Amino acid sequence: MKLSVLTWLLAIFTLLYASASSASLPVNSLNKTIFSDANIKFEYFEDANKGHSFESIIKLPNVHWTKTEEGNVSLGFSHSQLWLRLNINNAEMKTTNIVFEIAYPLLDDVTFYAIKQNGSVRSLDIGDSKPFYPRDIEHPNMLFRLQLQAGESVDLYARVQTKGSMILPVRIWQENDFFEFAAKEQKFHFFYYGALSVIILINLAIFFTLREKLYLYYSLATTGYILFFFTFRGYGQQLFFPDSPALNSQLLLSSMPFLALFSLLFAREFLQTKQHSRVLDMAIRGMIYFEYFNMVAAVVLDYNTAVRISAISALVLFIVLFFAGPISWWAKRRAGVFFTIAWIPLTVGFAATAGRSSGILQNNFFTEYAMQLGSGLEALILTLALADRLYREREEKIIAQAANIQKEQQRLAIQSQLSEAMMRDPITNLANRNRFELLANKIFSKHKDQHFVIFVARVTRINEITRTLGISSVERIFRTISERLNLSLSRMPGVITTQRSQGATDAIFQLTGDTFGVLIRQSIFAKNREQYHSFTKKLSLPIEMDLLSIELEPLIGGALYPEHGLDAAQLIRNALVAMESSHKSTDHIRYYDNALDIYNESRLTLMSDLREALKNDEPTLHYQPKLNLKDNTIVGLEALIRWHHPKQGFVSPADFVPLAEQTGVIKKLTLWVIERAAKDLVWLRSIGYSGNMSINISAKDLLSNRLKDQIEVIFEKYQVDPSKIFLELTETAAMDEPEAGLIALNQLTSLGLKISIDDFGAGYSSLSYLKQLPASEIKLDRSLILDITNSESSRIIVKASIDMAHGLGYKVVTEGVEDTETYQLMKELKCDELQGFWLCKPKSLQDIGDWLLSR
Repeated sequence: MKLSVLTWLLAIFTLLYASASSASLPVNSLNKTIFSDANIKFEYFEDANKGHSFESIIKLPNVHWTKTEEGNVSLGFSHSQLWLRLNINNAEMKTTNIVFEIAYPLLDDVTFYAIKQNGSVRSLDIGDSKPFYPRDIEHPNMLFRLQLQAGESVDLYARVQTKGSMILPVRIWQENDFFEFAAKEQKFHFFYYGALSVIILINLAIFFTLREKLYLYYSLATTGYILFFFTFRGYGQQLFFPDSPALNSQLLLSSMPFLALFSLLFAREFLQTKQHSRVLDMAIRGMIYFEYFNMVAAVVLDYNTAVRISAISALVLFIVLFFAGPISWWAKRRAGVFFTIAWIPLTVGFAATAGRSSGILQNNFFTEYAMQLGSGLEALILTLALADRLYREREEKIIAQAANIQKEQQRLAIQSQLSEAMMRDPITNLANRNRFELLANKIFSKHKDQHFVIFVARVTRINEITRTLGISSVERIFRTISERLNLSLSRMPGVITTQRSQGATDAIFQLTGDTFGVLIRQSIFAKNREQYHSFTKKLSLPIEMDLLSIELEPLIGGALYPEHGLDAAQLIRNALVAMESSHKSTDHIRYYDNALDIYNESRLTLMSDLREALKNDEPTLHYQPKLNLKDNTIVGLEALIRWHHPKQGFVSPADFVPLAEQTGVIKKLTLWVIERAAKDLVWLRSIGYSGNMSINISAKDLLSNRLKDQIEVIFEKYQVDPSKIFLELTETAAMDEPEAGLIALNQLTSLGLKISIDDFGAGYSSLSYLKQLPASEIKLDRSLILDITNSESSRIIVKASIDMAHGLGYKVVTEGVEDTETYQLMKELKCDELQGFWLCKPKSLQDIGDWLLSR
């Protein structure tokens, strides 16, 4: 009886103890999915002497346990044995599989214990110092799987020992939720590894192409990131050597100095520290030597010591490279800008990871993945930096090659270049249309009884190529085309050639920017038609340049002498008309046919429309300002006519002004422009503008006996000061009727008007005649300054032109200035004024007024 009572009392005591024990553990109710370690409540005990076993730890009084509701604990580098305990209560009304997770794979020895309500105990002994299998779940983290019946609770204990950082982020999962989260996490990791692998392959390809060690260093540094995170996250042991945990640990230790070494080598090469900072370069070299030592230390020293050395090394590395970017930036190195920006996310990631490992920062998503996120951003930014470096190196090579080509073309003496420049294209150095017409007319006058053919060819895709490759590439293409055509045609039978002053032969001429011309004896051409046909076929073939195949799609038109014209200008015109319809021909060649010439009728119609437009005051004037280079003030405006046809839309002045000159409409057009400019000048004066006004006139206008009187009437009507008006006349136009033109110009200047010689250098003027003109201003043609920033010979020609003009008492204006470099150069060459897109594009009256007021 006493025994029965004693047994009963002992059973009651045991149940009470068990109840008290369970109640004392932090209870986590499993009624929802737990995604964050912040939701987990547990207690931990630091067993510094490692004297407790499982049997003794469950009896340890509550006072020795430390409570936490943050879901994690971090002790930094600790040799202690750490115990965790918590209670899980399944509040669900069904059986639930749960996963107890310590989300840190680099723990040497972890033992899980589960005590169910019936007193049964289940344990699992795992860790990264032990073979990967058997584990409950194939995952690098420390996982313990349990099944709880509805309403069942279980006490969980875990014993942890490690040589590295004691970081214990604790999570409790419902099994399905864990696998879903693990799948997303794995996608993140392998996206990271995949992106870095692509970067490695790209840079290796560049290295094997260019043989520049910079790209090899970057590939190896990026490989170091992959090795480090792959082993740090435990995937190395799981996937490649599950039975050799020591190999995973050794690979982790070796990856750190490997990563540091090639990061330093890359930084030194990329930032070129040797060239701008001796102190920084010495610091990086010192770190490189230390990392060589560290690679050996990672193999021969024990794990704990090697980890501490690598941690100290990483801290110094980040400090050195953190300042390397700004120092290089300060030294005006473009690479320093990219490096500074790239190193910021990596530095933040390193600081967060170091704080997490040492216990200073709590474990969370950011501190857990900070290094991975930071290194990914760094790799992306540095990849963009390397792409920028490649692009700039390529551009520099292209510029250098273009400069070399231009230097080779500078062979002529300065005086001969000045005269030749007026007859040659500044890009291809081919003789221009003026020289071609002079040659052809000379041949025709000498051989009136013979027959000739003029062919013109145009590169039709030049605008598309310009937009795709840029102006410099198009110029190179034209140089290549001109050289090939000139060489080939000089060897063809029947081609009329001319000799340059230095002995070279001109067989082809550049009529406009994209159009070439050639003169051939028709009888010899007819005998060698197949040879010429084969030559034109080759013109249609693509040319290879900078590894690109460029389709030129030329169109060719021909006109016969004397059948289609008796002078070169008419024959060129008719050949151009034929060329426009040559695309309908199978071989893209068409001869002139009067039935195909639609321009005669259209010209008359267009001029009729222009007369009507002038009567209805439909055209408008746009104005482009002129800048005084001495004081940077706006001293003049050039009036430029614009016409929007009701059916054809915008009609270029280059199209209707020459027709107006040929049909006599130019006189009405000029008077309309002068009156509109005078009227606009009155308004401009009202807003404070005090400069002059430039108006273009034609050679045909000079032949009008009434021009002086008509201008005088207009100026009196609007009260315009004639001394503020410049009449611009091209040098070629001034030569059309020298005697009559000189008389007319003297009459105009008697009113107080000033004369400006426009497009100087584009024609073939007589200097002895030009100096007789009552001009006060010369405007240099834009062709003279087209390549002045790159060509010393062009610079000398322009300087000679300016000095000559100043010597004759003329003021010099430069047209077509489109960049600051040309502006500075013209200022140095003592040019007086300039105009061009760099200063301002032509604007309407209202817009130019607003522009003037804004200055």
